[in-house]
Amino acid sequence: MAQARGWLRRYLKAFCKGFFVAVPVAVTFLDKVACVARVEGASMQPSLNPGGSPSSDVVLLNHWKVRNFEVQRGDIVSLVFPPEVPSRITFVQCQDQ
Repeated sequence: MAQARGWLRRYLKAFCKGFFVAVPVAVTFLDKVACVARVEGASMQPSLNPGGSPSSDVVLLNHWKVRNFEVQRGDIVSLVFPPEVPSRITFVQCQDQ
């Protein structure tokens, strides 16, 4: 029984060490270097989802090239609509004094 407890304690300790190292490394990688995205729909045909296939393609988005302004003609660029922007924009005309 004591031997089983020692094995479990060593296993949990190794798991926690790995977890607390792997999670920050993975989050930093996905934020700074690259991330994986799914492309669905007909908006990128024929380059992605050729022939109107119902399955989605998976692409690797390279953050590094965008941050270094190395985007070239023919590259596929992904844009994300910011959630804090209101869906309706109104203009107010100011009067000069």
